[in-house]
Amino acid sequence: MKRQTVVIFYLLGIYVFLQFAWWGYHLIELTTELKKAPTETAKRTLMVLGEGLVFFLILLVGLWKIRSSIKKELLLAKNQNNFLLSVTHELKTPLASSRLMLQTIRKHDLTEDKRNELIGKALEENQRLEALIDNILNATRLEHKALQPVIERLDLSETILETTERFEKRYPLTPFLLRIEKGIHGNADQFFIECMLSNLLDNAVKYGANSEILVQLEAKGTVAILTVSDNGPGIPDEEKKAVFGKFYRSGNEDTRSQKGSGLGLFIVSELVRLQNGTILLSSSENGGAKFQVTLPL
Repeated sequence: MKRQTVVIFYLLGIYVFLQFAWWGYHLIELTTELKKAPTETAKRTLMVLGEGLVFFLILLVGLWKIRSSIKKELLLAKNQNNFLLSVTHELKTPLASSRLMLQTIRKHDLTEDKRNELIGKALEENQRLEALIDNILNATRLEHKALQPVIERLDLSETILETTERFEKRYPLTPFLLRIEKGIHGNADQFFIECMLSNLLDNAVKYGANSEILVQLEAKGTVAILTVSDNGPGIPDEEKKAVFGKFYRSGNEDTRSQKGSGLGLFIVSELVRLQNGTILLSSSENGGAKFQVTLPL
């Protein structure tokens, strides 16, 4: 349970105890004053009733806050459970694939081309594993405020282009449409920019179903606007805010076909925030997801 919830719970408990003690004292006092003037007794009764109403309202607010916090904790526990299920699968799959490919190379007399193909696939699986571990470490560092930006003058156009080209080589079947304005320079952290864009592209490839992915960078006044959009199934309106939460993944973990850990968009939103930027999620023209990041230049 969060510290804020615990504080509210104890404060509410102390207030309830003091309020009941106060009521008891005044009820005893009222019984001794029944013989006094009726107007004085009526005033005292109204005062007690007024305090009771205030107490009742505070109690309702406190209970509502505790209920909201418990719901958040239950949702977080559910997402954490989904994360454990997904990350276990994500860790086992590349390890098992790499082992199978290496065993095949060792046990069989393969041609040079076939051997190189299997080695290349094993390296790709290792890259997947490395990216997952990096995301877990980065999410933990962000949560504990151990990852802070190192701001420098950066060629944003070149950084965005190079990062996207790496994804083009990794996913040759996915078409990328690049609209990157040249010569855009800004004050940013290069690692943050690369990590942020990598997670957005990974998300687009994952849910875009080999549809075209648009990567656009443009300068408008004092800000740079980075857009990554796909033509996949999109994200329902009721989930658009939740997708930036840690561990959040849409749907049931037992039946989901897409890979992932639920950390990518959380990392993106935190990296954008640390660079004093904003991120906006909307539907693209063809019904997919459109992420628009605005960063100060």
